[in-house]
Amino acid sequence: MGKRRRRRGRNITGILLLDKPLGLTSNAALQEVKHLYKAQKAGHTGSLDPLATGMLPLCFGNATKISAFLLDADKRYRVRVKLGETTSTADAEGEVIESCPADHITEADVLAVLPRFTGEIEQLPPMYSAVKHKGQRLYELARQGLEVEREARRITIFDLRLTRFEGPEFDLDVHCSKGTYVRTLAEDIGKVLGVGAHVSRLRRTQVGPFREDGMVTMEQLQQALEDEGMQGLDNLLLPIEAGLAHWPAVHLGADSSFYIKQGQAVQVPKAPTEGWVRIYGVDDEFIGAGEIDEDGLVAPRRMLANLG
Repeated sequence: MGKRRRRRGRNITGILLLDKPLGLTSNAALQEVKHLYKAQKAGHTGSLDPLATGMLPLCFGNATKISAFLLDADKRYRVRVKLGETTSTADAEGEVIESCPADHITEADVLAVLPRFTGEIEQLPPMYSAVKHKGQRLYELARQGLEVEREARRITIFDLRLTRFEGPEFDLDVHCSKGTYVRTLAEDIGKVLGVGAHVSRLRRTQVGPFREDGMVTMEQLQQALEDEGMQGLDNLLLPIEAGLAHWPAVHLGADSSFYIKQGQAVQVPKAPTEGWVRIYGVDDEFIGAGEIDEDGLVAPRRMLANLG
């Protein structure tokens, strides 16, 4: 039996709110930051297109265990939409496939259609997306010039606000559920207005509990490394539980902590009656994520060990 391969790098844990720069893929940004940190293990929590900038939470070490919760979290974007041009990718990276005069579209016209895209709506995933069709990513098929049938998905636009109008472009602030394609939203608005549209600029400003003011740029990371070495980088990491800060917390005594770590649901006085919770054990140690079950007990869902 061969020896188990030892993983290289620093065994660090935490979350970094990277302000992803323009032009980089999410994976390229992750690899660059992982290299800076000399990290053993890291992952990102939901891709941004190369055209997009903004919040890309990176999870290191044990923090990768909560990355799924951030993937499922609500998001907020600032998007610039250009009317009168439809592109192959629904953004500025694609080829213009249809043009239409849009000078007659007014701010009032845009405001009038936005309610149609607020609340629960059906959205068709774009061909240039990572959704799979018979085992293949849609973008792989799109690059071959193929278009296949896709099933519409139910998403929620919690808030959709027009923040600037300078025809033929306008800016939107979008608060949406997971699985929302902002490129498709812009394209669909253009269709309803009868002139077509695409995204010319996109910035993610919030993921779950994380807001824009907590982001760190690549330049700031380099500066921290130059000024304070690896400690300077480590000081920029947030604790794991910061990723679940929008959930209520429950605090357990020694007995309940023991049982929940064994996978058993426990009763907690004054706990919420439903939903997800952050679980803290003895001495306020964060020990994982839980959910209130049908009996009103706190059931373990993602327990973390050796948080370090």
